[in-house]
Formats: sequence, C-alpha cells, structure tokens
Amino acid sequence: MILIYSHKLTSRLKYIFKTIFTDILHTEISFTDSTDEFEKSNDIKINYSTSKLNSGIFFQSTTILFETGIKEQNISIFEFEGDQCFYPVGKDAEFPFDPFAASFYLISRFEEYLPHIKDSHERFLATESLAFQNNFLDKPLVNIWANEIAKRIENQSNGFKFPERDFKFISTIDIDNAYAYKHKGFIRIVGGLIKSLFKEHNFIKRLNVVFGKALDPYNTFKYQHEIHKAHGISPIYFFLLGDYGLNDKNIPVKNKTFQSLIKSISDYSEVGIHPSYASNKDIEILSKEIKRLQAITHRNTTKSRQHFLKLNLPNTYRNLIDNDIKGDYTMGYAEKSGFRASICSPYYFYDLDTEVETKLQLFPFTIMEATYQYYEKSSPEKAIEEIIKLMNKVKEVKGTFISVWHNESLSDEGIWKDWKIVYEKMLKESLSKN
Repeated sequence: MILIYSHKLTSRLKYIFKTIFTDILHTEISFTDSTDEFEKSNDIKINYSTSKLNSGIFFQSTTILFETGIKEQNISIFEFEGDQCFYPVGKDAEFPFDPFAASFYLISRFEEYLPHIKDSHERFLATESLAFQNNFLDKPLVNIWANEIAKRIENQSNGFKFPERDFKFISTIDIDNAYAYKHKGFIRIVGGLIKSLFKEHNFIKRLNVVFGKALDPYNTFKYQHEIHKAHGISPIYFFLLGDYGLNDKNIPVKNKTFQSLIKSISDYSEVGIHPSYASNKDIEILSKEIKRLQAITHRNTTKSRQHFLKLNLPNTYRNLIDNDIKGDYTMGYAEKSGFRASICSPYYFYDLDTEVETKLQLFPFTIMEATYQYYEKSSPEKAIEEIIKLMNKVKEVKGTFISVWHNESLSDEGIWKDWKIVYEKMLKESLSKN
C-alpha cells in the first residue's frame, strides 16, 4: 500500500494517482489530507503538495489538479533524462517537473476541449497536438514517467517492489465492408458492375465473384482465423451495422450471410460495435446499431470503436456510457501512428466538464494500417519497420500494444498487395521477447 498525501484531495488528483499506481503499476493506494496521519504512517509515502514534509517522497505539485473547468494552460516543454516534459517545479522535488499534472493533461485530452482546427470529418488533428508539435507523439510518456516514479520509490524504500508486469498485444479488426462485391443488394451490385464496365479486368473479376466463380477479395475471414490460431492470438472484431450512407457502406444488416458471418466470428472472438459515421451525432442511431449487434450475437455489446475514428469529446464517450459500453478502442489518430494520449495502457475516461472519473475504459491503439497506406504512403517494408519500432517502445515500458486492421487490407490484392506479410510479421513480433 502506498499512502498519498496532499493538502487538497480533488477528483482530478485521485483520478491520476489511481491511473498511475493502480491501472499502470498495479499497486494499491490510499489518500490523506492530514499531515499527522501521513507522518505517523508506516506505509510507503508520497507527498504531493507545495512543500516538503518530514517524511515521504516529495513530488511538488502544480495547479492543474486543484482546478476545475477548462482553462488555457501555460505549457513550456523541456527535457528530463532524454524525454520531453512540462509543468516545471522547484529543485527540492523528486523530479524537476510535475509528472502527475502532465499525465493528467495528456490522458484527459485536455487540449481537445480547447479551441482547435478540425479536419473535414470534424476530428481533432494529430498536427494540432502538443505531442506532435513537440516531437513526442511516438513516445508513451505517461508510462515512461510511471516507470521512473516506480524506480524512485523502490530505490528509497526498504525492499518494496512493484508487481511484475508483462507486455500485452491486442489485435483489433474493423469490418467496415465485409465483402467487396457480394451481398450488397441488387441495386448496389448492378451499379458496381456498370461502373466497372470501363475497366475490363475489374468487370470480369466482379462478375466471377457475384456468380460464385471466385472468392470475394474482402472475404479474408478464413485466413484470419487460421493465422490467429497459429499465433495463439484472439482478436477483437468491430462490425459496422449502420444504415447505408455516404460514409457507411457495409452489407445490409438483414443479409443472412452477413449475419451468419458475425455469429460465426463471435463464437471464437470478442465482437464489438463499430458505431457508424451517422451515429456520432445521434444517440438514437447509436442505440439502434448496438441493439442490432446484440440481436445477432445474443450477447450484450460492451466494446466499441468509432467508424472513421470520429471522436467528439466528451459527447461521444457520454453516448457510449449511456448505452452501457464498457470499453472503447477509438483513442488514436487516423493520419499519424503513435500515442494520442501519450499512454499505452488501458485507462478510464475522465469527464472534464463534470469533473468525474467514469466507468468507460479506454484502450488506446498505437498503429492502424490505413495510416501507412493512405496518409503516409508507406511501402509494406517501411510500415513494418515503423510498427516494430513503436512496438519495441511499448515493450520497454511493459505496456499494451493495440493494432487496427481491416479485413480488406488482408486481401493481398490491389493497393494491399504484400500487406498480408506486414500483418503476419507484426503478429510474430508481438510474441518475441526483447
């Protein structure tokens, strides 16, 4: 048990200490605002306040954890032991900066509540982030700081050791479009064939698939099952079940083959909802899509990832909470790989508007194959080099590496030629020890 003292115990303070010590370092903590109780305690002790006490490891506090509301922060980046940091403090403190305040700013996504430029899909841009602008988007700083805090505590405490932790890997797969040509309904199939008339090879290929003479290129599900079984990996699948629209083009929900696919996958893997583009601003649409998945699987739906990674804080998360979603996997960028919240461990969403820690657990992802293909224009070779580099950074801090793939990117056809190898190498690398 570690006892935390502070002159004022706020929701923000309790939340970030719980995230660091309970969620990342797997250690129990308790709190006190009594200096007498703190001084008398025989527990490992941390003093998080403005001045030193007679005992305890001193982390000097700055102001953000004692504030309420969303105020512009005066942030100046400097380096400590080779890594970027901010919120400087005095020389008597254990660190020359406040790691708890900095961690709170990053994982609460404080900057996403402040005025910022959005992209065409109304998303917060990676280039707007503190991490990108100060060259630490590729670093899980919160985990790095947590591990440094743990080292300081162990070095100053007789025999105390934090529990051992292991690197974890989670493969997640979005099913935006289960089939390229089949099962889309008569009008969409005929329309696709007409469009492909001007590309002879594509027309013949479509025709062969529609009439069952060739496998649909997006139907990579047998391959996925075999490769995951070979590596002992159980991925999480997110199915798009929205009505047809400009940005929601999956198979019609009533299609029996599509329903059968969802049922079969849910027999051996976890399945979650991929809330449609349209659902992001309409909680009734979100509720309808969740009910559709539950009706197909006959199980409660507790996991989600937003289609197009549309994330509007805090409304998106509030809507998920209102629909009994327990874990969300949207925290990451479309256009850049790395650590959107500077963390590679699951943690809980803190609602800055209400100053409340919620029960919605966030699972930040590190890479998405579409980032390398559509935004970075990377070759498969370059992509796997970058993926392994980021995975090694997660391994170093004993974090959780989450990847995002799509069924079509495993087709090994068209723009996805040779990307199947990238996926296989990533799976293999996830099983190797550093």
